[in-house]
Amino acid sequence: MRHSRIVLTAALVAMAATLAACGDASPEPGATRGAETAPGSAATAAPAVVQLAPENVTAATMADITSGPFVSGQLTPAREATVRAQVGGPLVSLTIDRGQAVRANAVIGRIAARDLDDAMASAQVAVKSAEASLAVARSEAARSESLVKGGALAARDLEQAHNLVSGAEAQLAAAKAREKAIWQQLDDTVVKAPISGIVSERAANAGDIVSPGTAIVTIIDPSSLRLEAAVTSDQISLVRPGAKVRFRIRGLANEVVTGTIDRLSPTADPITRQVTIFVTLPNTGGRLIAGLFAEGRVDAETRRGVVVPAGAVDETGPTATVTRIRDGKAERVTVTLGIRQSDTELIEVRSGVAEGDVLILGAAKTLTSGTPVRVVGAIPKTAAFPSGI
Repeated sequence: MRHSRIVLTAALVAMAATLAACGDASPEPGATRGAETAPGSAATAAPAVVQLAPENVTAATMADITSGPFVSGQLTPAREATVRAQVGGPLVSLTIDRGQAVRANAVIGRIAARDLDDAMASAQVAVKSAEASLAVARSEAARSESLVKGGALAARDLEQAHNLVSGAEAQLAAAKAREKAIWQQLDDTVVKAPISGIVSERAANAGDIVSPGTAIVTIIDPSSLRLEAAVTSDQISLVRPGAKVRFRIRGLANEVVTGTIDRLSPTADPITRQVTIFVTLPNTGGRLIAGLFAEGRVDAETRRGVVVPAGAVDETGPTATVTRIRDGKAERVTVTLGIRQSDTELIEVRSGVAEGDVLILGAAKTLTSGTPVRVVGAIPKTAAFPSGI
């Protein structure tokens, strides 16, 4: 037992000596001893650089921006005519089809009317018979007048002769009126174009049996196209006749058309509470087509200024702010806003941002000022629509 205590004591002494030697050992060159480091002076790691993709940033752009009601509708012809049959019968010919141009009063078809031919022959015979009867009546009236003057006949005989003349004249007038009516009906068998334009619809074909009122073709004047668009009732105060409307038409790639408000509908739609406006527009060259959908904006107010996307502006606080990148760091800036375009999500910035400033979009715009930022890729400019649409 005594021997075991001696061995244990020697082992403890040796361990203590070893620990002391380790504590007195010199540190490696360039290393700092932990005991010698002052509290609070530990090296702080540098903040990480936030990398942003090109779609997360934009450059403020100087552009025209317009404030006004957004409108949408379709193109309709102001001058349109549906040619209808005036008489009944088989349509023996129809020389035009959809898309073809016609001139006013041009013959475009014919309707057969054999019964009218027979009626015309009968009417002409009736006219000749009435003319002969009138000639006989007038001759008798002249003879009676001579006999009355000579005392051979009584005055009442002359009066009767004059009555016969009046009756014959009435019969002749009736016969001629019937002949004229049949002539009109025969003329109606010839189908003519009422206006110059383009055939937009063909409702009948040669060989069809038509009756009075049957639609045959529809002709529109493409030079008279207009936009029938709807405006919400709360924005109707911003719309007035003579105001300009800029809009795009589906089917005409990126082409902006300018029209003028001609008039407003006096009533609103009972369901949507929208008011229809009629916009006249030029159609030089016939590029515009009736029935196409269009959307645009009424030019209530137009200004030129610095334009940024709505996604770059933070309006959650008491004042609107943006986060721009300057000298490689995020910087929060208070801005003053101007005109807004809700459909294009563009906002005019009146102060705080200059043309060319790089702004952060989306959730990243809440970065703390001073955060290092680097954009990986080319910085896009704010895409403003031409002419302020």
